Amino acid sequence: MTTIYFDLDGTLTDPKLGITRSIQYALGKLDRAVPPEDELTWCIGPPLRASLKKLLGADDLADKALSFYRERFAGIGIFENEIYPGIEDTLSVLAKSGRRLFVATSKPWVYAERIIDHFKLTVYFERVFGSELDGSRSDKTGLLDYALQAARVDPLQAIMIGDRSYDMIGARNNGMTAVGVLYGYGGMEELVDAGAHHVCATPQRLLDYVN
Repeated sequence: MTTIYFDLDGTLTDPKLGITRSIQYALGKLDRAVPPEDELTWCIGPPLRASLKKLLGADDLADKALSFYRERFAGIGIFENEIYPGIEDTLSVLAKSGRRLFVATSKPWVYAERIIDHFKLTVYFERVFGSELDGSRSDKTGLLDYALQAARVDPLQAIMIGDRSYDMIGARNNGMTAVGVLYGYGGMEELVDAGAHHVCATPQRLLDYVN
């Protein structure tokens, strides 16, 4: 495999605090009940607006909540985040092997690039692919199709690494190898049911499937 695409949230970094606290902030601004952080972790990974609609039940409320979410996330929540232990070592080995590395996330690329830069991971990645602020390209299948074409990558020589079903489905739909990770927010059953070719418990074990 010559090219590897990494999901961001739940794969490269643990964004739990920033995402859940920003959702709590948005719900509070709308005078809605505010669940504890641990009850909002299901929102990590899927396109955010869809998760907000599930929480609130209406498109207009989801749009308002998204605006409030970004109000906090852009300046505070974006940095309530931490890189997973072992990720940088794994990226270093892969980069030295000559493989092309990319980020492919449903998060808006304007935020994703800032996060990658904040953790000093920019050196490892050729480009960060993400959604637009208007929600376009937030679906992983469409995002990966765009990312493969933009980078001129043969999907049969490419791997998608992620922690949620959306990553596995997106990879499968584009003819890529799908590799799931268990240290993020999706479990074994979710990843296998979504078509993962391989599942890894730690960042270090990723090297077993790409070297």
